[in-house]
Amino acid sequence: MPGTDAREAAKTVVGSVENFPYLPELPARGPGADMIGRSIGLLVEMYAHVEPSGWRISDRPGRDTRRARSWLGEDLDALEEFAQGYAGPLKVQAVGPWTLAAALELRHGESLLSDPGACRDLAASLAEGLRTHLADVRRRLPEAQVVVQLDEPSVTAVLLGRIKSASGYRTHRAVDRQLVESTLREVIADEPVVIHSCAPEVPFALLRRAGAAGLSFDFELLTERDEEPLGEAVEGGTKLFAGVVPPTDTPLSDPGGSVMGVRTLWRRLGLNPGTLAESLVITPACGLAGASPAYARAALAQCVRAARSLADNPE
Repeated sequence: MPGTDAREAAKTVVGSVENFPYLPELPARGPGADMIGRSIGLLVEMYAHVEPSGWRISDRPGRDTRRARSWLGEDLDALEEFAQGYAGPLKVQAVGPWTLAAALELRHGESLLSDPGACRDLAASLAEGLRTHLADVRRRLPEAQVVVQLDEPSVTAVLLGRIKSASGYRTHRAVDRQLVESTLREVIADEPVVIHSCAPEVPFALLRRAGAAGLSFDFELLTERDEEPLGEAVEGGTKLFAGVVPPTDTPLSDPGGSVMGVRTLWRRLGLNPGTLAESLVITPACGLAGASPAYARAALAQCVRAARSLADNPE
C-alpha cells in the first residue's frame, strides 16, 4: 500500500475488503518496510543489512533488521486494532525462498542464489520464521482464517537461469526444477498458501505440485500456453487470484468490464461459469505501493465490485 501510516493503511484495507482483508506493507517508509526487508525481519538466526547494492547477509542483527521487525510489529498492532473480532479469511504475505535468495547477497557480495547450502539454510530459517509470525497473527486475531501469500516474482528467472551475477556480466546457473519445487514444499508445509508472481511465464504446474492452494498472477501476462495448467488447477480445486485491476493510477473501467477477460477465459477452458465466484479471487495485478492513496482505495473497491459482478452474472 502507498503511504507511511500503518493505522491509515489497516483502516483502509479492513474497510475496503471486508471479506478478505490483509496485512498491509508500506515500503515508502524505507528499507525494512519493503517486501525483501519485511521478510528478512521474519528470518530466524539469519540477519541482513542494507548496502548500496541491496540487502547483504550479516553475522548479527543490526539496525536494519531491528527496524524491519519494529515496523512489522507496528503493522500488526494496527491490523489487530481495526480487524478485532474478524472471523473470515485474512491474508499475510512474505517473500518466497527463491525470490529472497535471488535478492540477498552473501558477505562477499555475490547472490545468495549461488550457494546451495545457503539457499537451504535460508529456506529453513524462513519456514521457522513464518511459523512464529503466523502464531503471533493467530494470537492477535484468533477467529481469523489465516492465508499465507508467498511472493515469488523471481521464481521463473531462477528456473531459467536469468538471475544476474554481482558483476552483471553473467547469469547464475538455472536451479533444478525438482529442487525449486521441494524447497517451496518445505516452506509451505501444512499451511494454506497462495503463491504470487506478477512476472511472465509463471510455472503454474510446478507451484501446484509444491502444494500451493492458490495461484496469484497478473491476468494481462497470461498466454495461450498458460490456459491448460490453469484449467487443470481449477478442476483440481486450486484457487485462482486473478490480477485484473491496474496497480498504479489509471482510469478504471466499469467493474463488469474489468472481468470480461476472465469470463472469456472460463468459456475457452470449457469451465462451468457457475464456478467462477468460488474458484476465483479478484485482485490488483500487483502491489499498490506505487499508486496514490486515493487510487489504492478505488482499486480495492473496484476489486470488490468486480468480484460481485462475477457472482451476480457469471455468464
